[in-house]
Amino acid sequence: MTKSFQDPTVINELKTKIHELSAKIGDRKIRICHVCGTHEYTISHWGIRSLLPKNIEVIAGPGCPVCVCPNEDIEQSIWLAKNGYVLATFGDMSRVPSNQGSLLTARAGGADIRVVYSFLDAIKFANSNPQKRVVFFSIGFETTAPTVAIELLNQRIPTNLFILCANRLVPPAMEILLEQPEIPLDGFIAPGHVSAITGYGIYESISDQHHVPIVVAGFEPADVMFGVLAILQQLAQSRSKTENLYSRVVTREGNRKALAAMSEAYSVVDARWRGIGIIPKSGYDLAEQFSKFNIRLKEELPMSSGEDIPKGCKCAEVMLGKIYPEDCGLFNKKCTPENPIGPCMVGNEGTCSIHAKYGGYLDLEED
Repeated sequence: MTKSFQDPTVINELKTKIHELSAKIGDRKIRICHVCGTHEYTISHWGIRSLLPKNIEVIAGPGCPVCVCPNEDIEQSIWLAKNGYVLATFGDMSRVPSNQGSLLTARAGGADIRVVYSFLDAIKFANSNPQKRVVFFSIGFETTAPTVAIELLNQRIPTNLFILCANRLVPPAMEILLEQPEIPLDGFIAPGHVSAITGYGIYESISDQHHVPIVVAGFEPADVMFGVLAILQQLAQSRSKTENLYSRVVTREGNRKALAAMSEAYSVVDARWRGIGIIPKSGYDLAEQFSKFNIRLKEELPMSSGEDIPKGCKCAEVMLGKIYPEDCGLFNKKCTPENPIGPCMVGNEGTCSIHAKYGGYLDLEED
């Protein structure tokens, strides 16, 4: 199955169909946006932009949970690690810069910061060290949020473990992108892993209200090409609906157990996205019944000491799809994967990091 989605014959057939349909639509600019770091990896790694007609532009939106985590949350996590707590976090999160440095530099200065692979690792550590106070820095979109929710509902969290909740929701960010008049979007490729939890039905109100095609796609190169073709087919027929092209994983209803757990464990709140600002109803915080685990209610955490985006950094514009990483003056010069200045240069899902490794515009047809 996987091999067929990487088959050059299949991809070339899709390329031909895309070019033929694009020619019928005309030469007007068509902008398709995705909101997923894994999609950007597939697009850049496989040189997919080079296979598309010149008038079709695929834009990367705010699809990296590490990148959109605001400066304030990172500073608060550093404060906790420096004030008697063991901070458990994911590996990518430890390198994200803030005005107070990164978690990695804080650990070099003596703060107790542990890299974990999941919330279960944090639980295991807290159980093994009952004398320590532990905070799990919870980031991610709908994909990772159920793990914490399920453990909360099953009452498996030790009393010495707390949560700094910084989870974000994808659909509100898609609506913000559609409200940018300077960059009209003609379609969305929705993230397959988020949709496996939420179901594709969550996008239907967006496609209906904004009259924009939305297709849920997987992460192989043919998946993305199918997504582009499906959006063009809708545009050619003057349709705008939500389609599921990832039926091997995604259903309309999503994972009902995970959704029920999140609904009970979290409250939906207005949330700040780094470089973008506050997006209404776009984040999770712990529900009132689990307030004893909410570190923000236990400690008076400091407010942010400055701007979300460093001077000269264009990560905000990159996350909003206004520019490509190569348009930033710091890209691959002062800002590199080894020495990231902006959040988009950190981790496997950061758009700048992906472009630094693979390039965004590799033209396989020049030769």
